[in-house]
This record gives sequence, C-alpha cells and structure tokens, in this order.
Amino acid sequence: MPRVNRTAVLLLLIVSSSVFLLFQLYYYRKYVSKSGPHLLSRTGHLTANDIQWQTVKKFLALAQRFRLPLFLADTAALTLLSQDALRQRDRLVREPHCSFLCTGRPIMSFAVHANLWKYDPGFLLAAEQKGFDLLELRGVDPRLASLDTLSGEEIPLHFLFRNHGYAIQVVFLYERSGNYLWHGPLRLKADMDRSFAPFKLLDYGRHAGAYDRPELQHARFLECRYRDARNFLQLYPDDSSPDAVDFRRNVKSLLHLAARVLAHLDIPFWLSSGTCLGWFRQCSVISYSRDVDIGIFIVEFRSDIVAAFRDAGLSLKHKFGKVEDSLELSFLSDNVKLDIFFFYEDGDIMWNGGTQAKSGRKFKYVFPRFSLCWAELLELKVRVPCETLDYVTANYGVTWGVPVRSWDWKLSPSNVQENGVWPPAEWVELIQVY
Repeated sequence: MPRVNRTAVLLLLIVSSSVFLLFQLYYYRKYVSKSGPHLLSRTGHLTANDIQWQTVKKFLALAQRFRLPLFLADTAALTLLSQDALRQRDRLVREPHCSFLCTGRPIMSFAVHANLWKYDPGFLLAAEQKGFDLLELRGVDPRLASLDTLSGEEIPLHFLFRNHGYAIQVVFLYERSGNYLWHGPLRLKADMDRSFAPFKLLDYGRHAGAYDRPELQHARFLECRYRDARNFLQLYPDDSSPDAVDFRRNVKSLLHLAARVLAHLDIPFWLSSGTCLGWFRQCSVISYSRDVDIGIFIVEFRSDIVAAFRDAGLSLKHKFGKVEDSLELSFLSDNVKLDIFFFYEDGDIMWNGGTQAKSGRKFKYVFPRFSLCWAELLELKVRVPCETLDYVTANYGVTWGVPVRSWDWKLSPSNVQENGVWPPAEWVELIQVY
C-alpha cells in the first residue's frame, strides 16, 4: 500500500477550505450583505417577513439620510396599529422586529409632504446604489394650469422602489390654493413596465386625491377639465360685464361662507344643479344663473342649520317641504341665492324635491346613484358627484354643453317628474316664503 503524502493531503485540505470560504464570502456579499436581508428567522431561513422588513428598513434609512418627511399611508399597516390589533399582536407576534410594517402584502405605501422637501436627485441615485429598482411618475403641475394656459411644469407624483420583488410606493402631496393637500393619479405611460409592481393591490394613490391636513382616509379628487372648458369658452365667451364680475365675486364669498358654516355643523355637501354644471363645463360659475346650488343628503340634516346660516349673516328666503319629503332651503346674501337641496335615497336612484309656492305642486328630480369626490372651485375644496357626467346629463340632458339662458325649473330639467300636491291644510308649515 503506497504511503500517503501528508503534504499533498494538507495542501488539498487547505485549497478545499479556501474555496469553500471564498464561496461563503461571495454568497454573503451578493445575497445577504450588499442588497439582501440578513435577519434570519428561528428556523435559520429567510422568511417573507424578513425580506419585507429588511427592504422597508433599508428604505427608511435612506429616507432619514435625505430628510424625506415621510408618513405611513398604507391602509393595511395602519389597520395593524388599531388598539384591538395591538392587543392581539402582543399575544401572537413571533417577529417583534416586524409587528406592524410586515403586512403580508408585496407593496407598502408612504406619502411625503412635497412642500417640506426640496427634491434631491441624490436620493434616487443612493436608492439605486442600495439595490432598489426605480419607477418615477411625473405629471403636469395643475396649480399652474388655467383656462389661459394648459402647459405647466412637470412635478414628481409617485416614486416606486422595488427590491427582491417587494415594492414601496411614495406618493407626493402638494398644497393647493384651497388650503388642502392634493396628490396626482398613478398613470403609467405606454413605455412603462406594467409588471414593475402589483398595481392592482394599491389602495392608496391610484386616483388623484385631496385631503384636509389631518385627513388620511380615501378621498378621490377630480381635476377641473381645463382643456374642455377652454374650448367651451371659445365657443361661448364668458360674460365680462361689471355685473357678471360682481356676481362671480359674490358667489365665491357665499360658497366659502357656506362651506365654513356646514363644516362647523359637520355636514358634508356637494355642488349640485347649475353650480355643478358650471364647474364641470367651464371650470367656473355660470354668470347668468344668479344662484349657488348645493346638495346635502337628508340623513345629514340638523335642526340648527337654519339658525347657523342666519348667525352667519344670511337671511332665509324660503323653506319648502319637510325632513321626510322634499325638504329645500334657500338663503340670500348680497342678492345671490343659496339653494340647498336635500337628497333622498330610493333603491337604485337618488332624488331631490321641488315645490311651487303658489300652487303647492310637488316635483321630483331623479338621479342615478352617485358617490362623492373632491374637486376645487373658486379656490375652495368642494365635493362633486364622482360620476359627474351621469349627474349632469340626468339633470340637463345630452345637450348640457350648450348654454340655455331661459330655464324653467319645472319643465326644463330632463329628470323632473310630477310628484303630487301638498295638502292645502299643511301649506302654512310646508310652504314658507320670507
């Protein structure tokens, strides 16, 4: 039997150990230390929560380094922060490092107050160096848009960062002239990678939104249609007479006042009838309408609403109907009328009532069901029906884009229906004109 060369064996062991050590170092640098998570679970293997936590942790470290004023806007993570969830998490959590930011979803949403952060390209470069893939979405700044110009400077709307199949969304919030925060919609351009992130799972930021400063729940925002409005005004120039200018100024004052009164009462309202048409069609008010129209759901009615408007300096012009049926209030300020129509739900439709004072005849104006979105009119954040086209078409027909100066509220609306007559014995209570 040949003698074993101890030197050769020793050399073989040294080479094998060195190769194995180099492989470990390579694996550590490529998959763990450089761009991947390094926190192992109790089983010694990386879990999905480990990857999620390390990705979020790495991103938040970058945000802190570049002083990015982030706040959590992810509804799934915020749900975990509720008191009930806190108690349950204390009992069940097995990964304390990731009690609330590991939601089990492949994407997480943050928001940033854009006015508090000066855009720094170095942030994106540093993110790429840390192993993040980036998708940047920009859009035209609507604060610079107007009926006179449709072009504007592009601003960041959304950043999406991806690492190890996990995505982080950053939504930029901007201050608008109505003293509220706004963010743009998430719209991918034709050449963008639609598989970059699970966009269908996003529940924050997909549509444009508007928020009061403490308000974080979903609040979809509809931008004014400046291009269509400019085309309309080229066909039908707006009235620039002194009376029309005074009317628009008074409408702005009245609308702002009504918003303050109703906000104090915690009563949501939306633009209705001609005021809604003016916003949708021409991004302004209809100067020959001579009034302001708003809608309120009857379930939001409060008995002190009349007193609140009177205390604000408005006089009650008329009160028609009752809470159970066709309630309508009208106030007057600086020769501009504020009509408040109360809406009733009835199956697949919603409707508001109207009353002819001299005859007691009742009318019903029927609309398809709608939800409410935020918009801006006259430097005020206001609600409008999200399904604005359906709403306007129901009220004004398919020719809503053509101005009609002669309007009979009993005959002209496309959705008006006869709804009986108030009993004469109840007129004193149900038909009050001041």
